Amino acid sequence: MQIVAEPLTAEAFKPFGAVLEGTPAPGRHYLSDTLANARADAPISLAVATVAPTGSLPLDVKVLERHEHSSQTFIPLHVSRYLVLATLDAPAGGPDLSRLRAFVARAGQGVTYAMGTWHHPLTVLDGPATFAVLMWRDGTPRDEEFAPVPSPLTVVVP
Repeated sequence: MQIVAEPLTAEAFKPFGAVLEGTPAPGRHYLSDTLANARADAPISLAVATVAPTGSLPLDVKVLERHEHSSQTFIPLHVSRYLVLATLDAPAGGPDLSRLRAFVARAGQGVTYAMGTWHHPLTVLDGPATFAVLMWRDGTPRDEEFAPVPSPLTVVVP
């Protein structure tokens, strides 16, 4: 199966979470309603992740992950472009590969994956990048779940 990545827009990404972008006018825009935590005992976690660019395209997707009990937000501190892959649960459980979408995010765009959204690990396209990562973690296996992608699946970046 092959997926062609499309530009990241708030409307296209809405089933999976929220796109974070600055507003055109000066002022503050609160995004608290995009954040979620289902475990009162899990403290908030803020990390900084530096990611090397992918070595080759098209991207071979081998694994997807989700955080069933927490939203996860990626705020780019330094990036040119990166891939965002997301899908929801399949009827029988696990990621629904038939509904997997791929997006190309640009500098100035962050994302919040809604609680339980399956997604691909950070994949940077044009050079090393740094992100602030916000989620709730309690240090147990409940923090994250990984699912191998059993059939060949590639993402093409136009």
